[in-house]
Amino acid sequence: MKIKTLFPLAAVAGLALGCGLAGAQSQGVTKDEIRIGTIQDLSGPIAGFGKQSRNGMQLRVDELNEQGNVHGRKLKLFVEDSGYDPKKAVLAAQKLVNQDKIFIMAGHIGTAQNMAAMPVQFDKNVINFMPITAAREMYEPFHRLKYSFAATYYDQIRNALPKMIKEKGAKKVCTIYQDDEFGLEVQRGAEAGLKTAGMELTEKTSFKRGATDFSSQVAKMKAANCDLVVMGTIIRETIGTIGEARKTGFNPTFLGSSAAYTDLIHKLGGKAMDGLYATMTAQNPYTDEQSQPIRFWANKYKTKFNEDPTVFSVYGYTIIDQFIRAAQKAGPNLTTDSFIKAMDSMTFEPDMFGGPKSSYTATKRLGNDQSRLSQIVDGKWKVVSDYVAP
Repeated sequence: MKIKTLFPLAAVAGLALGCGLAGAQSQGVTKDEIRIGTIQDLSGPIAGFGKQSRNGMQLRVDELNEQGNVHGRKLKLFVEDSGYDPKKAVLAAQKLVNQDKIFIMAGHIGTAQNMAAMPVQFDKNVINFMPITAAREMYEPFHRLKYSFAATYYDQIRNALPKMIKEKGAKKVCTIYQDDEFGLEVQRGAEAGLKTAGMELTEKTSFKRGATDFSSQVAKMKAANCDLVVMGTIIRETIGTIGEARKTGFNPTFLGSSAAYTDLIHKLGGKAMDGLYATMTAQNPYTDEQSQPIRFWANKYKTKFNEDPTVFSVYGYTIIDQFIRAAQKAGPNLTTDSFIKAMDSMTFEPDMFGGPKSSYTATKRLGNDQSRLSQIVDGKWKVVSDYVAP
């Protein structure tokens, strides 16, 4: 993830003028439009997440365009599909940056995908804004064009696991994880959490991205008599692992990261998913939620897209909302530099979705490092702990 030298300011200004943009504004900003790019999985193994993220982003873009503007400018969202493939993510980033001339990349989903695409963006001075992944690489090593919103997978598991071990009286902790940057972060968090508890892993097993059969991994953990399993899994891997375990009479406590915190788990996996724990940073927006603001928002979303929102819809919506607030603060002369200056003094208070307070500075590019636990109870996620900081 080495970063190439950025364009000098004069070169950026020259490019802006050459593209017919106003003054010294950056790529993707005209007198009446701001171009936002995003890369989602719309056809691969986490397409359920990608489509919801895109819809959440589009909802906030449409709200802004219908109700007002950012210093006279409307927003335009450009969406590309990575299929959850890092190679396709690079091609998508090249198109968005070089052809669509986006101002900012917002809410790109996937750890490996972001890591592959960021050099393309940074070469053209395009910010990677609030990627939908909780990997540490989204803000480390420090780079002026990186902003991340989510407590990391590493910290989520590292903090939750010791408490879970104590609460459940667990003696044998095992892990199953996706063999890539995402899964390895969960795995590292589990190892760090166990060290804190004075324990070591009893067994670990992995799978390749896109896998659908988890029988050998489950058999391995069952043979080791695991009583608590940390899951570096997303949608179908979570459902597949737990479903196979239940089928074979293997019933440990299952703990996933925020990547497994989605209503798709219980909607697609059914009753077998009851009992699963997952770390989370924002509440799933059920349409019958007791909170009136969440219920109103969820029903508005359902009316527009003819489907229920998920927490990934919330991520997309919130990312665009925070972009709007920072762009407003940046003032009429919106450039990469003025946006960074605005972001580096932003504080976002807790919102209706239960997200914690987040803030950014010139040296702090992770907005929030806190997470809490939720559990599937009777087919719905229920918050079961307060926020815990590292």
